Amino acid sequence: MWISGRVQGVFFRWETMKRARALGVRGWVRNLSDGRVEAVFEGSEEAVEQMLEFCREGPPAARVTKVEAREEPYRGEFSDFRILH
Repeated sequence: MWISGRVQGVFFRWETMKRARALGVRGWVRNLSDGRVEAVFEGSEEAVEQMLEFCREGPPAARVTKVEAREEPYRGEFSDFRILH
């Protein structure tokens, strides 16, 4: 998924990782050079839906203006959730 708005420099990646780990979601999150945040989530349907809901709001300092999401088949390729640099 791709999240637009004021999403960099507001602990978006950190809060996403914290929440994903608490929900048992695997994958990653990173900043993009165009100012967006990109994330990949892998887990139960319910947990991934909770992550999508979080990303639509973001942490308190964020101002999300647009969320683009694409569903792909489960591949089981991640063992944890982390921030990519």
